[in-house]
Order: sequence, then C-alpha cells, then structure tokens
Amino acid sequence: MRERNILLLGAGSSRDLRVTTPLAALPPKITTLDIEPSHKTDVVWDLNVTPWPFPDNWFQEVHAYEVLEHLGQQGDAKSFFDHLFEAWRILVPDGVLAGSVPRADSLWAWGDPSHRRVINEGTLTFLDQAQYAAQVGKTAMTDFRSIWYGDFTADALERTEHQLYFLLKAHKPARRTDGHV
Repeated sequence: MRERNILLLGAGSSRDLRVTTPLAALPPKITTLDIEPSHKTDVVWDLNVTPWPFPDNWFQEVHAYEVLEHLGQQGDAKSFFDHLFEAWRILVPDGVLAGSVPRADSLWAWGDPSHRRVINEGTLTFLDQAQYAAQVGKTAMTDFRSIWYGDFTADALERTEHQLYFLLKAHKPARRTDGHV
C-alpha cells in the first residue's frame, strides 16, 4: 500500500485531516463528499440517504468532522446505527473512522440549529460488539444488536474545550457473541 484511501465526509470546502491515524505516514488519496454542490467536492450526496455510494471495504479511513451530529434525529437509534454501519461497511478490515463531534456539554451541541443529535463517549460504546457481551444484562446498556451489525473499538478519545475527537477501529468480521453474523 503506497497511499491511504480516505473518504472525507461533510467536507465542505476543507480538505484538512484533523485526527492522526496509524497510517498517517502514507500519503493520502482523499475523496471528498458533501451535500452542498457549491463546495466542489468529489461526490455530492445526502448522508441521510443509505446506502452511501461506495462499495464495501473500499476505504482505509473515513474522516467525519462535525458532521455526524447533523444526521438522523436524537432518539432514533435505527438511523444512528444505519449511518455508522455505512461507515463500517465501506471501511476495510481494521480501517478507521476518525472524527469529531461537539461535546455534549458544549454550547455548540444544541446551539447550532442544524444539529440533530448529541454523540458522546457513551454513545460510541454502543458501536463495540465486545461491550454488548460485557454489559448487556449486567448494566443499563440497551441491547441494539438486532439493528447494529457493525463493530468498532474506540482506539482513541480526546476531549477539548468544545469537541470530542475519536478514532474508531473497524472489526471485520464483527465480534458478535449472540449468534448473529
């Protein structure tokens, strides 16, 4: 692999990668995606429409900065898992989802009128199949395995004054312990 194949979601006019990944030493080949045609991205697409227009196992990295909170609706678990499944689906095994969201306690979490949901460290726990095995029936963790088929591990989380930055590793196949594949 001589370069890393990257999808930058909700890129707007930016081409900056704000989270350092394990493959950062390789030169990036970036595909940009945004809903707004005036940003002149490679792909114009509404991320609320699934499936996203990419084949399975296509990118080593998906970067999403200040975009996931604009998708779905707070309390709509199905849309949350549908969107995150798309990121998981298009990542290669051990690929990474890198990004940021406004911190739940930030003015910007709900201050921006276009934000539809809050995502925090607890929310990201629901993307980890090993956490279901460890917590369902023992803690208050709701079992969403009937609608969540992907699997991520949070490899890094960092809180700044206003953002939560994350690096999630895609496990493929998913580490399910409930008999589903």
